[in-house]
Amino acid sequence: MQDHRIQDSDSAVRHARFGALPERIAYEDMVEEKAATQRDPERDGGDPGVRSLLTCVALDLVL
Repeated sequence: MQDHRIQDSDSAVRHARFGALPERIAYEDMVEEKAATQRDPERDGGDPGVRSLLTCVALDLVL
């Protein structure tokens, strides 16, 4: 077994090199809530056939 002095000196070296762990962050501080925006008809408009074509192409690439 190692001597306690060696373990303590190793521990002191680690602490000097890496320091302490950062403080914990509360979950509430990590979450941001925003109100949803209204749907934009300009952005959602377009030819619905194009979407089905792109979906078929995507499925073909997977198979």
